[in-house]
Amino acid sequence: MPLAEKMRPTDLSNMVGQSHLLAKNAPFNRIIQSGNIPNMLFFGPCGVGKTTLAKIISKKTDMPFFSFNATIDSTKEIKAAIEKTNNMFAFKSALIYIDEIQHLNKKEQQSLLHFMETGQIVLIASTSENPYFYIYGAVLSRLTIFEFKPIEKKDMIKVIEKGFIQMKQDLNKDFYYEPHLFDAIATKAAGDLRAALNTVELCSISVLENRTITIKTAKSLCSAANQNYLEGEDGYYNLLSALQKSIRGSDENAAIYYLALLLKTGHLKAICRRLLVIAAEDVGLSFPMAICITKACTDSALQLGLKEAQIPLAQATILLATSPKSNSANLAIKKALKDIEDGHIYEPPNILKNKHIKETFKTQKEESYVSPHNFKNHYIKTNFLPNNIINRKYYTYGDNKFEQAAKRYKQKLLNDLQK
Repeated sequence: MPLAEKMRPTDLSNMVGQSHLLAKNAPFNRIIQSGNIPNMLFFGPCGVGKTTLAKIISKKTDMPFFSFNATIDSTKEIKAAIEKTNNMFAFKSALIYIDEIQHLNKKEQQSLLHFMETGQIVLIASTSENPYFYIYGAVLSRLTIFEFKPIEKKDMIKVIEKGFIQMKQDLNKDFYYEPHLFDAIATKAAGDLRAALNTVELCSISVLENRTITIKTAKSLCSAANQNYLEGEDGYYNLLSALQKSIRGSDENAAIYYLALLLKTGHLKAICRRLLVIAAEDVGLSFPMAICITKACTDSALQLGLKEAQIPLAQATILLATSPKSNSANLAIKKALKDIEDGHIYEPPNILKNKHIKETFKTQKEESYVSPHNFKNHYIKTNFLPNNIINRKYYTYGDNKFEQAAKRYKQKLLNDLQK
């Protein structure tokens, strides 16, 4: 049996990490202690206890437990297990655990809905991907999401030490450790306890009797899935957020760092999309050409592919980070959308419509649309908003050079009308 499996906790009291879930008064812990288990989704990186906790819940509630992995098991096998439990445990729900559920397609995920709604099963699913991107809405709405976090280094070190003691007993041989070995393994494993214990096992097997396990050896043997998670393979959306906030904060060095991490994930399209959003949302009207330059850089990156794509993407990132900032356009559209959400939905004035409804206004003198191009400065004061919100103001000029110039131009138009 692999060391990680041998040391898997069988009780909540032996679980490592996830104190935000397992603390005595934490809502999650109280739910588990009650025995009334809802359909749940465990979201978090690899090796942090998602499968372990599902098994402990099954044992604690005495529910028939069936474990599946969506990368290798089909919905046909899952349904067969459900039918089996219906025959064997007619009055008891089965606990179905599906690891990496994001690998099931929409139809496969939705095929579980009937069993969840009738109470035939309690579903605990897990994923290392963002559930809001990969789990379909109908399924997600029936699951309570609990986030699992990487195991803290201090907790990792304790388990690593116990792991080495266990390996000495299992192999019946003695060996020594280079100073700070436990710390180095915990750092390299990046919160992935399974990876850390696999490293302990490989180090113990490979070292000769009465020899010393070096940090270099341990690092070469550690292949933590969460290295990729931290660099964005599974959690790249966090890095995208960090990239945008660094650019918004005009910190070009932090922005380049997060870009470098994102490039390691290979999510080229996601990086390009986010840089275009930043150009419009955060730089906006303070430097309108920024989005054009960013578009040219991202198009070049997509055409070049990795790794040459890093050059135009770095150019766009530094340009955006060092540009003046304005979110006035973003605030304007948000205000307008808020009005619409609040029910302020009105027809445009008749003069703006494509066709006038003449029958309705045949007894009235009908207004005609007048083109601003026929007047001085191509401008005439006209009410374009619906009468109900005629004085609404959505856009406020930003305090940057470009928008202040636009403000002065607008004021000039108004002044010229009064002459």
